[in-house]
Amino acid sequence: MRYQQLQPEDRMTLASLAQQKYSVRAMAQVLGRSPSTISRELRRNAQPAGYASTTARACAHRRRLQGRPLGKLHRDGMLFGLVRHFLGERWSPEQIALTLACIFPRGHERCVSHETIYNCIYAQPVGELKRELIATLRHAHNKRVPRSKGQDRRGQIPNKVSIQLRPPEIEDRQFPGHWEGDLIKGAANVMHAFSDKLLGIAAPMRQSMSYDQGREMAMHKELSPRSEMAVYFCDPHSPWQRGSNENTNGLVRQHLPKGTDLSGFSQEQLDAIANQINNRSRKGLGVRSPLAIYRELLLNSPQHSSLVH
Repeated sequence: MRYQQLQPEDRMTLASLAQQKYSVRAMAQVLGRSPSTISRELRRNAQPAGYASTTARACAHRRRLQGRPLGKLHRDGMLFGLVRHFLGERWSPEQIALTLACIFPRGHERCVSHETIYNCIYAQPVGELKRELIATLRHAHNKRVPRSKGQDRRGQIPNKVSIQLRPPEIEDRQFPGHWEGDLIKGAANVMHAFSDKLLGIAAPMRQSMSYDQGREMAMHKELSPRSEMAVYFCDPHSPWQRGSNENTNGLVRQHLPKGTDLSGFSQEQLDAIANQINNRSRKGLGVRSPLAIYRELLLNSPQHSSLVH
């Protein structure tokens, strides 16, 4: 049977009973504990001068700390030094965890998850070491921000269909025509702008759209029949569910840095930027450009003679 620790008030009562020369069995009866528990408490935590509640509590606390194994990333360990080195090289915790998993077999003492690394960084007491480790992270937040940040403060979009309900072939990228969307700058005619652009895409290439939960898509029920596309919504604060979109945003920012006033650009200039981006080769497309792939898909389509190029 596991030894059950006494509560502070029990130790105070026990100290009083010990001073009154109660027997172990009598003490156990008063406290409602087994005699073995009382005997073990007196043997472990009593001092030569006798049993005192404060001293006994300190002894028990010290023994409990000594009995705990050191954490996987304790400061004096080799693994902590290795992780700290890679953090200093601006590696993310996930990159470190994946690299260690490739080097060492599963279950090895030097394998560690990225969550453990994050916990180690933010569990450090306030001081220079904690500031040093947090400064190596990309965003360097003083507190860990959970991925699910609670209720979406932007409100709810009615009748939205979750991305979790998308057919699996969309996730596997087996077929073309499934798009990811985002809005750089909102306007009153968002719905018309979306419709015009989407209808300019050949019909076989208009299968679905995956979007974030921006309020500009509140009228998605109108957009879907107009464009003949199913619209799915990502989970709140989950940009990784639209990985291609996030990557494309980075390419757009090379031409239009964040904060750029788009009103100073004509539609022709914006189209030229889009053409330049879509003519860039992509590693994920076998070092071919999106426009080349799109053109090939149209030519190979059974309806290619009737498609609008």
